[in-house]
Amino acid sequence: MINKRKIGTEYEDVAVRYLIDRGYEILEKNYRCRFGEIDIIAKHKVGNDIFIVFIEVKYRKNERTGSPFEAVDYKKQMIIRKVSEYFLMTNGYWDIPRIRYDVVGITGRKIELIENAF
Repeated sequence: MINKRKIGTEYEDVAVRYLIDRGYEILEKNYRCRFGEIDIIAKHKVGNDIFIVFIEVKYRKNERTGSPFEAVDYKKQMIIRKVSEYFLMTNGYWDIPRIRYDVVGITGRKIELIENAF
């Protein structure tokens, strides 16, 4: 039987390397709280702005079961938002920083990043 958590961890590691190569500083991986989980939390500098970025990683072997981006539906987005609010509140971000929600979609060997996905 395939261990989905093991596969997820492998592709989250791929996403971390991909993000680091694009200038992201990884703060947390697999951040969990009572509201849910976020795959990756990072800082990303764009011009003079520094964003705290909450990143969901989705993998699909191929697109027969749909795009990995389709899996980040409204319900998943609301969970990520709630977890991100908890993270900010419990980690000393009293002044709301610039935040962003990105999604990394991996299909086979193809990696795509959607910044500010929702």
